[in-house]
Amino acid sequence: MAAPRPTVLVTGAGGRTDTLSLLPSPPVSPTKTRRIRLPRRAIPVLTLVESIAGQIVFSKLRERSDQFAARGLVRSEESKQKIGGADDVYVADIREAEHLAPAVQGADALVILTSASPKMKPGFDPTKGGRPEFYYEDGAYPEQVDWIGQKNQIDAAGVKHIVLVGSMGGTNPNHPLNSLGNGNILVWKRKSEQYLADSGVPYTIIRPGGLQDKDGGVRELIVGKDDELLQTDTKAIPRADVAEVCVQALQYEEVKFKAFDLASKPEGEGTPTKDFKALFSKVTARF
Repeated sequence: MAAPRPTVLVTGAGGRTDTLSLLPSPPVSPTKTRRIRLPRRAIPVLTLVESIAGQIVFSKLRERSDQFAARGLVRSEESKQKIGGADDVYVADIREAEHLAPAVQGADALVILTSASPKMKPGFDPTKGGRPEFYYEDGAYPEQVDWIGQKNQIDAAGVKHIVLVGSMGGTNPNHPLNSLGNGNILVWKRKSEQYLADSGVPYTIIRPGGLQDKDGGVRELIVGKDDELLQTDTKAIPRADVAEVCVQALQYEEVKFKAFDLASKPEGEGTPTKDFKALFSKVTARF
């Protein structure tokens, strides 16, 4: 009987979470970079699929069903029906730890794309100048989603690898994003990243720049650390490319216990990234 596929849980639905699971990999020499040899049959993977990035990750995992068995995680039955209502989609509230057990059971790797999402207050008229004001809905503040929700996932998972998608900008407590709705979103994201790094679970922390709704696979990707890329012109990246990096990170041993910023050059500049082994070899930071 063929070995089972790795189970990947992706959480990130509705702008909240994305999770993936992976089976254990063979030992790797510290002096060599090796791609993890995945078994032919895939174990179920859980993915939060309401956010755009979460949906893309979930789709990519499903397309690679010889490697992964994907599970989806959404916040409500209504959201589940919107994406087809399949049996591989689970409903859970990430803010309640006990709700996560059925979804994470048997998962081997977790990909978290959780993020609170600020909303613009009504009545803003751009023709009158000024700046729009933002707010978070009750129960959807960054502390509840990006800290408590992510911590619950990390604690509940019991997996062998967690890929967490955060955000660039976390080194600056005065970053403008923190002022939106008085949510301090980057502060809470950074707190959950540190919690994961201190957990002892093998992790990969990906901090993308500004997310774009553009085609993936046609740009040269760039990795950095400590928000250095924010001082350059290359500080944005398509969501589709972030999703592909998440999936690729599950397959390479050298990005475990690593953290990196991620951006892309404009389309037409540089060479589109296809060699992820080479890309990941440039990652050196553990946090």
